[in-house]
Amino acid sequence: MQYTSDKFAGSTALVIGGSIGGLTAGLVLRDIGFDVDIFERTPVPLHGRGGGIVLQPDTMRWFIERSDQDASSLFTTTSTVQYVERDNGTVFAEPREWQYTSWGTFYRALLADFGEERYHLDSQAVRWTPGSAAEQAAVEFADGTTRRADLVVFADGIGSVGRPLFDADALSRYSGYVGWRGTVPVADLSPETRASMGDAITYNVLDHSHITLYPIPGEEGVEPEHQLMNYVWYRNVAEGGELTDLLHGLNGYVGVLTVPPGLVREKHVEELREVARTQLAPGPQEVVLKTEQPYVQVVQDLRSARMALGRGALIGDAACAARPHAAAGTAKAAADAWALRDALLAADDVEAALSAWEPGQLELSAALLSRVVAMGERSQVHGTWTPGDPELRFGLYGSGVTERPSAHSDAALAPTH
Repeated sequence: MQYTSDKFAGSTALVIGGSIGGLTAGLVLRDIGFDVDIFERTPVPLHGRGGGIVLQPDTMRWFIERSDQDASSLFTTTSTVQYVERDNGTVFAEPREWQYTSWGTFYRALLADFGEERYHLDSQAVRWTPGSAAEQAAVEFADGTTRRADLVVFADGIGSVGRPLFDADALSRYSGYVGWRGTVPVADLSPETRASMGDAITYNVLDHSHITLYPIPGEEGVEPEHQLMNYVWYRNVAEGGELTDLLHGLNGYVGVLTVPPGLVREKHVEELREVARTQLAPGPQEVVLKTEQPYVQVVQDLRSARMALGRGALIGDAACAARPHAAAGTAKAAADAWALRDALLAADDVEAALSAWEPGQLELSAALLSRVVAMGERSQVHGTWTPGDPELRFGLYGSGVTERPSAHSDAALAPTH
């Protein structure tokens, strides 16, 4: 694999946050000449709890254009979108191909390309200064060290330490519902469920709720015998005492946005299973009931009114955490990173690039957030989530629109590996 450009050779970049968005940013910045370090606050490599990701072109772009890895080893594929009901079987189906990966599979592949030498675990950023045309940005860490760089990219998620300086009054609100998540080995499911759901993304719409299921790679690979059936079940939980009770887990754990596998209290798990028994269609019901350790993620709306400040950039969930209904979270983080790379290649300096990059990404964030809020309200509030409605399709750039309208790359920067 050869770099596409050395325009920024000698320039330095710090990426705060070592998840999928941070790794993508680190790779594309290094690809145009930056000397890049990535800082991840957790003390051990991330694992993602086996969660599934619907792949869109921006997410896969690194592996298609720049990596030497076999992209086909990273994803599963289904050919059908279907809606099922408890008593009426399949009520809608259409041919539509989607690809999926597991969080851990994709993270490990990106980390393999970036390498671990400049990937710093147990590195908690605590504050930063944006810098200026005449001065580098600076990031202070919990261990007392300070690092300076020509560019700082915050890809540190919904709890971003950098965001308050970009926008102290950033939108942050609870959606009114949570996502229950889990996985089950496909091999452990009945032949009937494997046959009906193994080649489909499956929806089961309930009263003010819905569940989405699809097969993802397992720890040992993408082959059918290794795949996991992944799901997210959106369920309304009132803000206040009900939500607080759900977020109080075992062994004194108190979650803010999640309760990890193995820490959800049994009374909540049993309530989930009882509703599955009485309301879900047979296939989704089997998957939920066979999940050993379901876990909870709070669905939030978050958006910063700024994504560029001085020599700093805010990307991914740190800038805009959108509800998952468009399956666009990782795609948005990757799109932010690639757009920043393109702006840097087109500009004379970092600050000019950030100024050119910010408006388009803010517009994309606002449009995505507006769309997924409307989708969520249809399911969880209004009860108008209708099987087969094209307005409910996945897509970062619109319903069913997964690619940016303009072309991605200059021919002069075509892959050379």
